[in-house]
Formats: sequence, structure tokens, C-alpha cells
Amino acid sequence: MKNELSRAMASADVKVRYDTQCKRVLSQKEILARILARTVKEFAGMSVEEIIPCIEGTPEIAVVSIDPGKTNQKRVLHMEEEKRIAGLANEDKVADEGEIYYDIRFYVHIPNEEGHIRMIVNLEAQKSYYPGYEIVTRGIFYDARMISAQLGTEFEHSKYDDMKKVYSIWVCMQAPKKIGNAISEYSIKKQDIISGLPDRPESYDKLSVVIIALNETMETNDELLGMLNTLFSEQKTYLEKKKELEEIYQMRMDNELGKEMNLMCNLSDLVIERGIEQGIESGIEQKSYNLAQMMIREAEPTDKIMRYTGYSLEKIKEIAQEMGKVWPLA
Repeated sequence: MKNELSRAMASADVKVRYDTQCKRVLSQKEILARILARTVKEFAGMSVEEIIPCIEGTPEIAVVSIDPGKTNQKRVLHMEEEKRIAGLANEDKVADEGEIYYDIRFYVHIPNEEGHIRMIVNLEAQKSYYPGYEIVTRGIFYDARMISAQLGTEFEHSKYDDMKKVYSIWVCMQAPKKIGNAISEYSIKKQDIISGLPDRPESYDKLSVVIIALNETMETNDELLGMLNTLFSEQKTYLEKKKELEEIYQMRMDNELGKEMNLMCNLSDLVIERGIEQGIESGIEQKSYNLAQMMIREAEPTDKIMRYTGYSLEKIKEIAQEMGKVWPLA
């Protein structure tokens, strides 16, 4: 049991580190700029090079709480805490705090005739397309929290026009084939029941949820979907990814992005290795268990069962009891 627990904990630690590294890769401004160019209408027509300077500061990774009263408070993580906690932000609860954290959150400004528009963007990495609830519903909740948290920081009471628009963008890996590679936006639209009210989109166009569904087993002609499928591919090696990103998508890989992606790929290999190890161990254990059951049914001598399965006397008694066999065996 001790060895199994140790292996499980080591495997969980590697997965946490891999999840964290995926977020670090996504938070690179060259990646963010490509996502914004394709999914945020305010950046339509702008190049990646033009968008990168519009991303303010350093994106925040798993340090901003979604919980009421805490969104404007950042938690400070020491290196070991970050290794242990960061990367769990897409779960319902963080084990030691019971709080939910945005995966990535950052501000952007878009140049316009009046100077610039400022918006808040949340980017989430989701390993499962359907984790037990609709992604769009959770995205709306995240948007709502980013809006309500602006009171007292971005706008004051009665000055609601100062509210900043928010985007919650979800990158969902391993989408089912019936979904395939797809991108959808959910937002507020005006619909007249009886016409007459003026239409001022800037007054109500305050939140959007964007879902990016990825499936690397299916072809796509969309540049963003192709790039993200390559980036998070479970079938390609680091060198294959690097070559495709450089040659097909003209991305520089001799910088911070290349380093972060290399780390992510190394951790991905570790996750796979641990999974194979656990699978082999699980298969061996199942074979021993099945053999013990068969020998108990045949009423083989206890010492023979112990010798062939490697089980202790207590374990064999336990299996016999589960089978409803009377001990000692006849």
C-alpha cells in the first residue's frame, strides 16, 4: 500500500506540474496574441505583432481567486507551493483552500479613435470537453465574477459606463469527433420585441465566452486550431512540434516559448511513462488476483496459492471471503 500510495502521489505531482506548464505555454504573449486575433472581434484585422504590445504586463497564472471578495487579492506562491498548487485551478476546489482560481488572467488595450479600449481576458485550459457541466455555463460565471469584481476598482457606483468588457476563452482539448475542431462565441445581443429603443452595442456588449474545441485526429484548415493542435499534441515529439510551429506557423522557437514548450513536452513524456508503469503494474496485479480466485475455486493447497500468486495468507483469506468460500479451503 505504501508503494502504491507513493507512486500515485508521484504520478499526481507530475500531472500537476504538466498542467501548470501547459498554462505557462498558453500564457506566452505570442500564443495569446494568436488566440486574441482569431477570437476577439476588437482585434480583428490586427497582426500578431500589433497585438502583442496590447497585452499589458505579465499574465497572471492561477493567482487570482474567483471567489467573492477575493478576485482583487492575489495569492503569493513560493516555488514549492506553486509546484504543488498551480495547475489545479481548473478543478472545482483547491485542496488546501477550497477556492477556485482563474488559469490565466490579463488586461489588454485596443487602440481606437478616443485613445484605447481596455478589457479583461480570462483564458482556461480544459482537458475534457464535457467535465460534467456545460463549459459555456462555467464561462458565463467566470465572466460575471470578472464584471462584479470591477466595482471599486474599474468603476464606482452609478458610473456603470466605466465597466470594462470581459472575455472568458476556453481551450478544450480532446473534443469528441462529433464536435471536431471548432470555435464558438457566446455573447449578449439586442433583440427588439417592440422596436424603438436605440441600439448602442457599447452599452451592453460587456461579456463574451469563447470555446475553442481541439481534436488533433481530425484535419482543419484553420490556422489557430492547427497551431494549438500541434502545440498540445499527444502524438508528436518536441522536435516534430518545433519544426511544424517554425515552418508552418512561422513561430520563433529559440526564445522563452521554445523553452516552456520543451519543459511541457518533457513533463508530458513523464506523465505517459508513469501511466504505462501504472498500467503494467495494474495488469500484473489483476492477473495474480484472477489466478488466486481460480486456485481457490479448485481448492488448491494454500501454500501453492501463495507460491504461485505471491500473496500472503491474509490476502488469500480475504479473496476467499469475497468469493463466499469457507475457510479453511476444503
